[in-house]
Amino acid sequence: MKLLTLLFLSTLIFASDILTNYRINGINKIEKQMDLELSKQEYWSKFLKNKDTSFGYIEAYKNILTCNKENSTLNLYSIDKDKKFKFRKKYNAFTGEKDGDKETEGDKKTPIGIYNIVKKLSKETNLNEFYGPLAFVTSYPNIYDNYKGKGGHGIWVHGFPIKEERDEFTRGCIAINNQSIECLNKHIDIQKTLLIINSQELQKEVDKDTLSSILAQLYAWRYSWLYNDIQSYLNFYSNNFRRDDGMDFKSFKSYKTRVFKKIEKKSIIFKNINVIPYPHTKNTFEITFKEYYKSDTFSFTGDKTLIVNIDTDKKIKIITEK
Repeated sequence: MKLLTLLFLSTLIFASDILTNYRINGINKIEKQMDLELSKQEYWSKFLKNKDTSFGYIEAYKNILTCNKENSTLNLYSIDKDKKFKFRKKYNAFTGEKDGDKETEGDKKTPIGIYNIVKKLSKETNLNEFYGPLAFVTSYPNIYDNYKGKGGHGIWVHGFPIKEERDEFTRGCIAINNQSIECLNKHIDIQKTLLIINSQELQKEVDKDTLSSILAQLYAWRYSWLYNDIQSYLNFYSNNFRRDDGMDFKSFKSYKTRVFKKIEKKSIIFKNINVIPYPHTKNTFEITFKEYYKSDTFSFTGDKTLIVNIDTDKKIKIITEK
């Protein structure tokens, strides 16, 4: 009871401070204060308390497909009425003939990583019968693959040949039998489905303290961007940063310094945020969101991806972005 009373009183005091600030300084000061609050881990810890973090923090997806290459399985998890990811289906799967992470074109390895499904193919789109009745095209290579210099393309989740036998391995794709691929098609919306491929079973329930820290720092990055603090902004980037278009940190720093000197008022909103630990790594996370940006001279609405490493001080360092 005492705890509830203290929380209620602290809420009233905070609300009173905001009202007083608004009375004296106007709405712009309040907006800045609220932007700062979003960069505090305390807010995100409370926000995540009852959230399902089985695969990370996820706003944009209703289905998660996990491929365990070691056990040759493809598992489907879907959001239930309680907004928790529940196991739905397990499909036996064939993966690449060779073990390990994909590195080059033709190495017959299935990549390890986090991928969207970007397209569905079928006989109506002239899908070759070798791939069965359906195929889902993944986003391999993603920006982290590009950062690491991985090659190859055309990684699909597909069925079995309609009129012939096939080997119990693939050239890098994930293959499930035709009944399974049709079942999967009935259970997913490809725009709301994420594929996570690992060499082994994924660790469930991502640490909420780590997630709250990353989310707070994401909004601290936004805060420095929003209020033209170039030094704080650049401190979020690794010296080994390379943007997806090839721009290195030195060129990026020079470019952003010129942009920040304009001292423009900006609006920056993030929606559909996802923070997911990258498979087969210890301290690397993929952060994705829909960005709504507007300034006096430029506007942008689109998908944004950051790949970050967590250093020994639990600080995020952006190594690549798109």
